[in-house]
Amino acid sequence: MTIATLTPAEARRAIESGARFVDIRDPDEHARESIPGTTNIPLARIGTLPVSDRPVVFHCRSGMRTASNAARLEAAAGGAPCYILDGGINAWREAGLGIQVDRRQPLELMRQVQLVAGALILLGVLLGFTVAPAFFGLSAFVGAGLMTAGATGWCGMANLLRFMPWNRALQR
Repeated sequence: MTIATLTPAEARRAIESGARFVDIRDPDEHARESIPGTTNIPLARIGTLPVSDRPVVFHCRSGMRTASNAARLEAAAGGAPCYILDGGINAWREAGLGIQVDRRQPLELMRQVQLVAGALILLGVLLGFTVAPAFFGLSAFVGAGLMTAGATGWCGMANLLRFMPWNRALQR
């Protein structure tokens, strides 16, 4: 069985009627931007969702994570009616519904990886053309790391960035 989707307006009505609202994004994403009243239970820990007979509405950033993990979310709901917010927090924002934004929080870890990887690749190319061709190896190294991350789900750069001073608050 597939989980039904709700528009932002339908989700808001369900929540006002007592449904639980669960954000399955990672804590760093939730800390920077969230929908008021949501409970953050990352997808990796969705099995810890307390059992209840109250309906539950799940959301992520765009709706893709929730849709691709619908079976896991339905199992975590423990038989309670469950729904997916169609379009995720992006659709909620576009519908003009309230969002809490804390710009003091660091960018999401994957966006940090994208920025650093892109900068290192550009640097490798620039140095390769202007200083020495050996610097092209930097771009190749970063590219190989991205391929490894995509193939295995393990990202060395994300693991390094996680321990940077600006990300330490999320460790607590």
